[in-house]
Amino acid sequence: MHNIPSEIVRVAYGDLCYMKHNLVQTLVSTLVGPLLYLLAFGYGMRAGDTEYIAYVIPGIVAISSMNSGFSSSSQKIVIQRLFHSSFDELILCPMHTSSVIFGKCLMGIIRGMVGGLIIMCLGMLLTPGLHITVWLLLAMLISSIMFSLLGVAAGLLANSTPTLMMFNSIIILPMSFMCGTLFDVSSLPSLVSDIVWALPLSHTTSIMRATADCLPVDYISVVVILAYVAVFYSICHIVIRKKLY
Repeated sequence: MHNIPSEIVRVAYGDLCYMKHNLVQTLVSTLVGPLLYLLAFGYGMRAGDTEYIAYVIPGIVAISSMNSGFSSSSQKIVIQRLFHSSFDELILCPMHTSSVIFGKCLMGIIRGMVGGLIIMCLGMLLTPGLHITVWLLLAMLISSIMFSLLGVAAGLLANSTPTLMMFNSIIILPMSFMCGTLFDVSSLPSLVSDIVWALPLSHTTSIMRATADCLPVDYISVVVILAYVAVFYSICHIVIRKKLY
């Protein structure tokens, strides 16, 4: 087990070098979407209402962690599997399966954390109702890990780039708008609300909003998120071990 951290870094080394050499492009692609959400929904819909801005920014941070974690992990793996065949070479290396999984997650985790922190800092300049707390940072980290694991699973299972794009269109994009990020889920019809509350982004948004406002956290959401992390990791582990990709 003591070799796993160094193995994770070795797996992620190529992705980290890519991110370092394309730092400006990476930051721009990470921040453009969240900033547009902030301008359109934070200012456009409520005409600069500071209470709504304080409400919506944690949701935008949650969206950023999801999009950054998922897209970074899934796209890299699809490219390496289908076009470069380098993922097969990676699997042949004598290292733990966990190291491969979390190594491919690392770039998404870093992007999710950096993008979220920048949005939160901007939010603190716009409204006094937000705070960067240890619990918020932990929530951002767990969220980035969870959606990076989902990205790894999607990247392993997708047999083409259109398949990955379809997954993004039917899973990731609807969650961006429906999971309490921009409005209260309770305003939806009861059946729809129950379905939305079963989705992972609803719970990460709830936790981030509570921790940013220094309010008590719903521990059911914590349990649900940890369960999703375990499920996504298990899917990745089974697919790699059984060579189902």
